Amino acid sequence: MRYEPIDNALFTQNRHRFAARMEPGAIAVFCANDIMPTNADGTHPFIQQTDLFWLCGVDQAETYLILFPDAPESKDREILFVKETNEKITVWEGAKLSWEEARGVSGVQQVLWEGEFRARLGQLMLQAGQVYLNTNEHLRAANLVETPDRRLIRWCRGQFPLHTYRRAAPILHDLRAVKSREEVELIRRACGITEKAFRRVLAFIRPGVWEYEIQAELVHEFIRNRSRRPAFESIVASGADTCVLHYVKNDKQCRAGDLVLMDFGAEYANYAADVSRTVPVDGRFSGRQRQLYEAVRKIQVEAITRLVPDNTLKAYHEAVARVAEAELVDLGLLDARDIANQPEDKPLYKRYFMHGTSHHLGLDVHDYGHARTPFKPGMVFTCEPGIYIPDEGLGVRLENDILITADGPEDLTATIPIDPEEIEELMSS
Repeated sequence: MRYEPIDNALFTQNRHRFAARMEPGAIAVFCANDIMPTNADGTHPFIQQTDLFWLCGVDQAETYLILFPDAPESKDREILFVKETNEKITVWEGAKLSWEEARGVSGVQQVLWEGEFRARLGQLMLQAGQVYLNTNEHLRAANLVETPDRRLIRWCRGQFPLHTYRRAAPILHDLRAVKSREEVELIRRACGITEKAFRRVLAFIRPGVWEYEIQAELVHEFIRNRSRRPAFESIVASGADTCVLHYVKNDKQCRAGDLVLMDFGAEYANYAADVSRTVPVDGRFSGRQRQLYEAVRKIQVEAITRLVPDNTLKAYHEAVARVAEAELVDLGLLDARDIANQPEDKPLYKRYFMHGTSHHLGLDVHDYGHARTPFKPGMVFTCEPGIYIPDEGLGVRLENDILITADGPEDLTATIPIDPEEIEELMSS
């Protein structure tokens, strides 16, 4: 892989953590993602199913993992299935993982070919009464495409209708929300690559460049630093489109006097960074731009102080809303008397600050975590307040990635320039 090898102790530990949450005598099965088609004989680049990666570290398609902690034979307690290489695959794609390589990556000792998966699973199912299967239970998931997980559920229920089936997702959402030291270091590496990309574009942005050229500079720096791709579709929005929250056209020319809002992040070893910065196209903030920028920064600084153990997302977002309201009053966008009389279910600040302030970050950009779980050390959140004024064609979003620790929040992106004076200085140098 392009990224440096990861100590398989991380994946062994993850499997043990999951197995400890399983019911006695139960078996769990996990699948790799498909390689998704485009058209004709084209395919999208492969992106691994993150639960499978978290459990075994294998980064190729047609991979299965069985966990059966109470299997009568010790060799059957963890089994990894990988695609068998043949001469044609070797010539056209390059060899897939050998058994020995798969053991080295995952720490799983019993490795078999993927073609043996269903027969072996069928044998083990007869020794298990309960079965953990996985589905994508993320709140934002559309689930429009049938996944390998869905196909496996259909097959298992058809072959073994009298087993008791359980959901793996709630366990994974709980476990994956708290990152290990090794995972934090991988996220930190993604953040470091993202910083290099931002510093690169600060020297590149000027009136007349195109949004897609800025995007190209970001991706260039990602790839040259061992990232395989952006962690998500990069947003490079200038002018009035700074007020479009998920603008991804990136097809306009940047003009003097406008702001350009960039929401971007590198992937490293499947772990994501997620950063937003807003800068003046011509290198100098106007008075109103600076006023708006500093208001958003004040909200962010206050919000970060609240990313501490035992706080909750609900209480956190409510507190950030009060700070945002005060800043919007100072900007002349809201009236304090109107705020005092606003409907509880339709807060006025949402006119200008429509999205949440934070989400979990990890293997997925919008990573796992139960909304009502109190914050714990090891959780990583974004902090991304924004104010958007369509009538003025001005939008500012600032986003950093924050690790919750017992000693307070640690900003994993603290060295990415954010102070307006520093940004102006770097853009002019």
